[in-house]
Amino acid sequence: MRIGVPKEIKEHEYRVGLTPGSVRELVHQGHDVVVETHAGAGIGADDDAYRAAGAVIAASAAEVFEQAGMMVKVKEPQLTECALLRPDQTLFTYLHLAADKPQAEALMKSCATAIAYETVMDAQGGLPLLVPMSEVAGRMSVQAGAHFLEKEQGGAGVLLGGVPGVQPGKVAIIGGGTAGTHAAQMALGLGAEVTIIEKSPARLRQLDMEFQGRLRTLFSTRETIAQAVKGADLVIGSVLIPGAAAPKLVTRKMIAQMAPGAVVVDIAIDQGGCFETSRPTSHSHPTFVCEGVIHYCVTNMPGAVARTSALALNNATLPFVLALANEGVQRALEQNPHLAHGLNVRDGRITHPAVAHALGFDYSPLKAA
Repeated sequence: MRIGVPKEIKEHEYRVGLTPGSVRELVHQGHDVVVETHAGAGIGADDDAYRAAGAVIAASAAEVFEQAGMMVKVKEPQLTECALLRPDQTLFTYLHLAADKPQAEALMKSCATAIAYETVMDAQGGLPLLVPMSEVAGRMSVQAGAHFLEKEQGGAGVLLGGVPGVQPGKVAIIGGGTAGTHAAQMALGLGAEVTIIEKSPARLRQLDMEFQGRLRTLFSTRETIAQAVKGADLVIGSVLIPGAAAPKLVTRKMIAQMAPGAVVVDIAIDQGGCFETSRPTSHSHPTFVCEGVIHYCVTNMPGAVARTSALALNNATLPFVLALANEGVQRALEQNPHLAHGLNVRDGRITHPAVAHALGFDYSPLKAA
């Protein structure tokens, strides 16, 4: 199979779909890889590194799309990229279609096969291709929140760790999954007072054992969320429903009750966000103020630490890329039901039930598609 790697064109996105190490593995197994020039510059991998790994360098994205049968990216395709896709091509990347109807319509129009990283599952029902970026985003959320709490950034002037004689900052984390857990680790490391709000009693028990009483755990209800948000200096939203739009768990009224200069970070913004007041932002303009509270809602947070993120992502995606290339897309989807969960669009139809429901489109199962 010939696999294409275009340069990411979303604003301030520096990651790359395949690292030179991943290219070397694919070439070793008999596949051709074509990489757009400078695609790896953001992670310190120049064209010579890709040539040494066995890739062919293309001068433009159009050349990559024209030559390759499978496109491997990081972020959702922009509309100009969707227009380059053909019915005989497969796209393997993050899609987050539930919050992006124009992209879904463009992919349907292309009639290409689109497999989303974020809905591929493992045997335990986990999301293996979302985990590495959730780990990065969880850790970055505290880093970003601490920065924007600084007075110079418009924040309340709170140091999350406090100092002797001064109480630490309060961090409320909504969602105890991968991103929430990594956010808690970072916040505790800074010395903050941390509360995790989670709807699964079993997960609450796991968190209590994992952190050995160093943080508070609360069962998720409207009341507990409202109380925790009101008293927090930093609120991190990290809820996820695979393939679906994120639930709006924090209302505008709750945000309005926070102290002026408090900060909220919405990790769930790729799926529409879990704060009622959230709207997507970018690394060039990462925040806005609503109800006196600073909102950080960057849709590609891990792109800021592109090298770490690209390497971590490739560790997770490479086995699936190899399966698709070695077996062929149709056979790989038929043999691996967990990979088949990643199929979102095929032959002009939506093939994931949560995505179809979120967008109001008809759902077409894999066999029907």
